[in-house]
Amino acid sequence: MEIFEYAFMINAMIAGVIVAILASTFGIFVVVKRYAMLSDTLAHVSLLGVAIGFLLHISTIFSAIVVALGVSLIIEYIRNYKELYSDSILSIFLSGSLAMAIIVVSLSNSFNSSLFDYLFGSIVAVSDEDILTILVFAFVSLLLVWHYYQKLLLISFDEELAYTSGINVKFLNLLFVSLVAIMIGLSIKIIGALLIGALMIIPVSSAILFKKSFFTTWIIALSIAVCSVIIGLTISFYISLPSGATIVLVTLILFCFSYIYKKFI
Repeated sequence: MEIFEYAFMINAMIAGVIVAILASTFGIFVVVKRYAMLSDTLAHVSLLGVAIGFLLHISTIFSAIVVALGVSLIIEYIRNYKELYSDSILSIFLSGSLAMAIIVVSLSNSFNSSLFDYLFGSIVAVSDEDILTILVFAFVSLLLVWHYYQKLLLISFDEELAYTSGINVKFLNLLFVSLVAIMIGLSIKIIGALLIGALMIIPVSSAILFKKSFFTTWIIALSIAVCSVIIGLTISFYISLPSGATIVLVTLILFCFSYIYKKFI
């Protein structure tokens, strides 16, 4: 139990579990909507926000959230008006934002170890203020998801039916992508821009293999995500491995176990 003798590891566990709950909650809607690339795209966009923060010498988390939120609204606007296919829109913004991030970082001369914290995560550097911010956002966002649960569920499976049912689909889609964007902006310092998408998608993909109801699938995905964070952080602490990468590796191992279990048992 040596791991719990260190305050930074306790903070890391708390922050990781909160992010896992949020990632699996948003992830199940993203996967059902066939919108899995959204998480990776917004992660790369938030990396551009971090680069802008370096350039302007402002809070990188604030700039990451603002840029990710702005781009998420643009993506949803373009998708709503059917000007491009969804995967094409996401691919354009993913590659474009990554290229711009590299250029901005080179201009700001900030390509140092701190940037790698945002690429791959530095969960052990989480402060009490970070935990409070994530906790408040988690409370508000989960409350909104609970309030609009039935409508979000219908939109995820059939947007046309949701339209004909009188649901304000555009508003709820904008609200949802905004929540995802803010969550990713808050999480990239913890999990990393290159890994947060995996924490959103892999646990949900594992849970879907069991072919249960939507709610049960969410519970399974949430359990896998939380277990991955706890196991990954414990392994990284005792073996001195990068925390974010270890967490994602654990999710992949659990996905393999889930696949083997459903395939052969």
